[in-house]
Amino acid sequence: MTKISSLSDKLFDAFIYLFLSVIFVVTFYPFWNILVVSLNDATDSVRGGLYLWPREFTLESYASIFRNDELINSVKVTVLRTVIGTPLSVLAISMMAYSLSKRELIAWRALTLFFIFTMYFGGGLIPTYMIIKSLGLIDSFWVFIFPGLIGVFLMILVRTYIEQLPSELEESAKMDGANDLQIFARLILPLCVPVLATIALFIGIGHWNSWYDSYIYTYKPELKTLQAVLVKILNQFQTGAMVSEAEALANSSKRIPVSGESIRMAVTMVATLPIIFVYPFLQRFFVKGIMMGAIKS
Repeated sequence: MTKISSLSDKLFDAFIYLFLSVIFVVTFYPFWNILVVSLNDATDSVRGGLYLWPREFTLESYASIFRNDELINSVKVTVLRTVIGTPLSVLAISMMAYSLSKRELIAWRALTLFFIFTMYFGGGLIPTYMIIKSLGLIDSFWVFIFPGLIGVFLMILVRTYIEQLPSELEESAKMDGANDLQIFARLILPLCVPVLATIALFIGIGHWNSWYDSYIYTYKPELKTLQAVLVKILNQFQTGAMVSEAEALANSSKRIPVSGESIRMAVTMVATLPIIFVYPFLQRFFVKGIMMGAIKS
């Protein structure tokens, strides 16, 4: 009986590993194929048959990208909004979470319901645009920062995490003469590093991948984000209604021929790789932050 059970367990484990391996290949291979095409000679890519590695390796597609002023500027805008927006959002969310973790706060329930209401109902695109316009944020860099400064779902994660901390720590700090701001800065924030690192990852990815706010609220080319420029290139290349940005980039290179397809793949890699490289540094906080911030003991 033990041998049968052991055999069934091994078969089950083998099935799980096989299933996960298939999922990994299915999800990873398209990304790998984009990388292969972007690193292959454009003329040779037309033949097809690129599967695992480039036949004729070249970096000309990437060189063409970095010779384009619009793309370089969009990278700067995206990096700047991520570097500024992420810590500001983490600070604002953590401050609100700390305040709403105090159930003795006046109108605590009403305030909580007010913020939760915004998770399910929004004003709509036109009213939102009118508000942002009335605030003078149209064609302003700060339109990327202030409208989405606080995410209610992330605030609830942090608040739940704070509520799990021993209340004796805060009471002891108050007995030593610390005020609320000192308790928050010197006690709460250091203890909340796992959940703050987790929400920082979410916020950073959101800023890096955001394109719709740039598409709607900005008209100046110098304020376009990397993802907005990428969407522009992809749309123009697919519609074929005019000479696409990708083809313009391809024709600007005179040394080694590149194509619109190779430019598209290279731009996709440039937009994707940086945020992927950030994840390993925050991975150790990710599971702990999510679990402790989502489950209240």
